[in-house]
Amino acid sequence: MSKDSYRTIMMKPMDDVAVALEDIPSGTEVVVNVSKEQTARITLYSKIAFGHKFAVTNIKKGSDILKYGEVIGRATRDIQKGEHVHVHNLEGTRGRGDKVGTNE
Repeated sequence: MSKDSYRTIMMKPMDDVAVALEDIPSGTEVVVNVSKEQTARITLYSKIAFGHKFAVTNIKKGSDILKYGEVIGRATRDIQKGEHVHVHNLEGTRGRGDKVGTNE
């Protein structure tokens, strides 16, 4: 089935990721509403499942990742614009008892 556009959501202009509101096939170019005045065209590297995140900008290893204007974790490697963002390249930073008292 062919489709002209797929639904995504990006809550804050400073966010590093957007969320797929439906399954989106690999290689698809999506249009993300960054703000009322700005959109971004992003080609996805792989299939993005409903509810999953993808990068709307290049993210450097060790950088905080923002979603809904809040830090949701840290990049464990460089992440390219259009790449799936999940546990394989994002480390959660909330509630990390194993990190208490460390500088990580």
